[in-house]
Amino acid sequence: MTLTADRTASITRNTNETQIRVAINLDGTGQQKLNTGVPFLDHMLDQIARHGLIDLDIECVGDLHIDAHHTVEDTGITLGMAVAKAIGDKKGIRRYGHAYVPLDEALSRVVLDFSGRPGLEMHVPWKRSMIGNFDVDLAHEFFQGFVNHALVSLHIDNLRGENAHHQCETVFKAFGRALRMAAELDARSAGTIPSTKGSL
Repeated sequence: MTLTADRTASITRNTNETQIRVAINLDGTGQQKLNTGVPFLDHMLDQIARHGLIDLDIECVGDLHIDAHHTVEDTGITLGMAVAKAIGDKKGIRRYGHAYVPLDEALSRVVLDFSGRPGLEMHVPWKRSMIGNFDVDLAHEFFQGFVNHALVSLHIDNLRGENAHHQCETVFKAFGRALRMAAELDARSAGTIPSTKGSL
């Protein structure tokens, strides 16, 4: 995938556990090319791309013979690094984003701040521990990795839900929408940094 807009980034992160490449365009149309080796993670990343209108190209080779932990966490880390690089100095962005997303009986709320400080509050009362072969605990690991490297404050609340797949999907869809809102350029800001400190 060729990314040509200004707010783009490409990150390669290699460890003994995972080899990951992420390319991102914050001003995209939701195009995606995803191959992490974890099908459910690919499905969730697709939600971020489509609902965030973010072009994503993610390739990962991980130690899946152990389990999916390193792959999921390190994908979150590398995506966070790419977002931080693509967002740049944050001049003119809205900074804050939020979204409520339903899926049948499930409803989730995500609120995001490009604060420059990593913080995660994630409250999801999962109805079961596995979604197919995907351990639901890994959703937290993904977002923790993301916030640590994107340097954002992220609040995730699943307000209701009886189906764990629906719960997780509403979280990732709402995250995509909140990220889109927070990263959007605000024509009224005249390119200033939205902080009394003068920096984020």
